[in-house]
Amino acid sequence: MASIYDLKPGFQALLRPVMRALARAGATPNVITVAALVLSGAVGGLIAWQPEARWPLLALPATLFVRMALNALDGMMARELDMATPLGAILNEVGDVLADAALYLPLALVPGIRPSLLVPAVVLAVVTEMMGVVSVQIGASRRYDGPMGKSDRAFVFGAIALALGLGAPAGRWIDGVLAAMLFLLGATIYNRSRRALAELAG
Repeated sequence: MASIYDLKPGFQALLRPVMRALARAGATPNVITVAALVLSGAVGGLIAWQPEARWPLLALPATLFVRMALNALDGMMARELDMATPLGAILNEVGDVLADAALYLPLALVPGIRPSLLVPAVVLAVVTEMMGVVSVQIGASRRYDGPMGKSDRAFVFGAIALALGLGAPAGRWIDGVLAAMLFLLGATIYNRSRRALAELAG
């Protein structure tokens, strides 16, 4: 199924000059991964600190875009500049999950967002990433199948935060978006597991 992740090659092409500049400056993939985690924790902390304020919500979409760029850069540096390390692989997988939790869980404190829908969405997001890693454990490739991968989740949460930050009234539309997200996360887990097994069978 289609996913925003499909746009990644074009995004990486735009970031390649930045990657080279960072490498010349002495940056490593691990430093970039940790920077993305720290940024996510800081912005998530701002939302938790002032959940009724608009400005932290407006910071979330920009943070997600910067984090997406950092996530692409650390992987590109590891692969294309031969800077991959076992520690980097651990930081990449664990850091992404922790950064997601740090950014998204504080939204449960925002008026108009139902924690009973948001928290399960974050939990299922963790399971989707686990399924991608488990596919490697059983001998298949790392799975990034959609329809609700990391980039898609960022788009949905960023859109909700932007709308509320700009003054859109909270209402049942948020419940509908989160309920749809839960369904799509379930479909993503199914797709990743099915395609990993099909890869082994094929």
